[in-house]
Amino acid sequence: MSFRGTGIQPVLVAGSQRTFSAPSFSLCIQESGNILRSAGTLPLGMYRRNLPHWYPYDAAVFVTWRLFGTLPRRPRAPRREVVDGNAFREVDRQLDLAAFGPTWLREPSVAEGVAGTVEAAEGERGLCALHAYVVMPNHVHLLLSPNRPLCEVTKWIKGASARRANLLLGRTGRPFWQDESFDHWARNRAEFEKIRCYIEHNPVSAGLVEEPVQWPYSSARRRAQAERLCHGF
Repeated sequence: MSFRGTGIQPVLVAGSQRTFSAPSFSLCIQESGNILRSAGTLPLGMYRRNLPHWYPYDAAVFVTWRLFGTLPRRPRAPRREVVDGNAFREVDRQLDLAAFGPTWLREPSVAEGVAGTVEAAEGERGLCALHAYVVMPNHVHLLLSPNRPLCEVTKWIKGASARRANLLLGRTGRPFWQDESFDHWARNRAEFEKIRCYIEHNPVSAGLVEEPVQWPYSSARRRAQAERLCHGF
């Protein structure tokens, strides 16, 4: 990802003359019982795991989580601090490189299972309105509007997908997802569209495909398939 302070940094899309801007923002990050809270985040809605996250009740929320053990362990911060866009950009850049830790989501059956669980959160469970998603080799990005507290939505998706994935991988009694997640609510329509475009172009910016629709585990691919069916292709 490319996040820099409060500005917008362009992302070049491989094989295309078009550019897309990655959204820039500070984030609330909850990790191992510590919350790192952006000073600009408004306490309009919140949920608790160990400490709360804040977001407006009617917001579209950008959520990211990763596989367990996909980043090197670092000493725990002794106090709360603000995490800016540069810090998050570096974390996500490391995830896109997939140079450390497991990449279980490279396995097609596992990635397909996670994508199916994400879609079921909207279609079968009615937990959210799903605007965009992508399942990368070691992390997931979602843009959704929760119909239930966000913690309930993410808990169900992560729990159901982890059980299915561990069964496929022959893993028992071991964590699949890292506990913490990153979340940010889209402040306006322009930011919503920047986030949606970034999510669907993440496989392109990571060098995995040349066009978003070529990545099989994303809303871009599913939307293209639906459009072909509607037009009889």
